Amino acid sequence: MYKISDQSYLLNSQYKDASNLNARIQLHERFSTNPYGWLCWLFDQLEVSPQCRILELGCGPGSLWSANIERIPAGWEINLSDLSQGMLEEARRNLTGGSHSFRFLSADAQQIPFEDASFDAVLANHMLYHIQDRESALLEIRRVLAPRGRFYASTVGTQHMHELHSLIERTYSDNTFGEGYFLWHNDGTDSFVLENGQAQIEPYFEDVRLSRYNDALEITEADPLIAYIMSGRAASLFSEREKAQFARSVEEELAQLGVVHITKDSGVFTARRGES
Repeated sequence: MYKISDQSYLLNSQYKDASNLNARIQLHERFSTNPYGWLCWLFDQLEVSPQCRILELGCGPGSLWSANIERIPAGWEINLSDLSQGMLEEARRNLTGGSHSFRFLSADAQQIPFEDASFDAVLANHMLYHIQDRESALLEIRRVLAPRGRFYASTVGTQHMHELHSLIERTYSDNTFGEGYFLWHNDGTDSFVLENGQAQIEPYFEDVRLSRYNDALEITEADPLIAYIMSGRAASLFSEREKAQFARSVEEELAQLGVVHITKDSGVFTARRGES
């Protein structure tokens, strides 16, 4: 079965550059029902001082910071890391020349290239489910955090966008593709999701709490939804005939209903390193 922590696939295909991620971001930007966007809400959760050092692991194209660029305190020293050079290049393009400066570096969350107690906050935004050895990553995050430093780990729940499974299953009744066309979990049991994330974080951090973001999708156009599906594993799993069949299925459903409702279940765990 396809694993969301398959590093070869993630680096060489899915996240070679930001094109697949951007297709998914655009669907959320256009059709989310919560007018106060996820990136602004996530930025609001950061409880750090005006003078601090921050590390984001798996920064992607730097969307969190470009969406909040005017809100960043001048005293924040922000280090953006990703395994994908393509992602780092896009983050540089999106953020260079703005009102705040950033450091960019290639880094593996399982071997963070910084000394102990280097940061006041570490962020892992929708990326821990891609880590093969989360225990090593959490130990590394704890190591590079200063005493009482804050850790922020966002993810999704097991019901996040579950209607997409039903939509595909109605087209492919044999359901031969399993859940491999999505990127956040297989069945949730061996991943990092809202239902099990706290239990994974608590052995390493204190004061772990979960905040959920209230949102949904109300999709009224077929093409962005099809692009979203094809930005994942489905692009390689479906034949050209099957892609055309799926596109027709989406178009027929929209013609009949006028809107496709998609559940969203996202949130962020916040935690603190202890004194020792």
